[in-house]
Amino acid sequence: MVSSVVEGRSLKQAGLTGLYLGVFATVWFSVPKSDGLLRTLLVIGSVAGLATAVCGMALLGRARREPAVERDRAADRRYLLIVVAEFAAAGLGAWLLAVAGQREYIPVLVSAVVGAHFFPLVPVLRDPRLRVLGAAVCAVAAAALVTGFATAVEAGLVAGAGTGLALLGYAVSTLAGALRRG
Repeated sequence: MVSSVVEGRSLKQAGLTGLYLGVFATVWFSVPKSDGLLRTLLVIGSVAGLATAVCGMALLGRARREPAVERDRAADRRYLLIVVAEFAAAGLGAWLLAVAGQREYIPVLVSAVVGAHFFPLVPVLRDPRLRVLGAAVCAVAAAALVTGFATAVEAGLVAGAGTGLALLGYAVSTLAGALRRG
């Protein structure tokens, strides 16, 4: 019985991860403006993100057949607080960059905030792999900033494609791991 409960929770968490990060990967792949082959690759990334979200929803449907797991209200509140802080920091930072006339760096800032928000989520979601995802997204933001300052490549292109790829990779690996276990 304990094994089923843990498995059900794992399937549900993996499904939510696939759903949420699949949708957010799609959004990130939609941020950059480009033409030609790169545009095609970004569209493919967006479609892969949507397919991942659909797979996450299917896994959630499968997890509903498992025994219910009691909700941790304190963890739910911490999760909500972290996400609200993330949106507030990203929104305020984006507004400040817009006022300063640096709109092209908004995706870089938002990417850095998204990456940073994964670190406090580790104990809440009990997933130490979120540290790797957070570090990867923060590294993408740093690379986008350097690229934007040092080259003619738009920082938003690097931030959008890189963050989308990191989120998509994490979501797919989480779904694959849950399906292997389940």
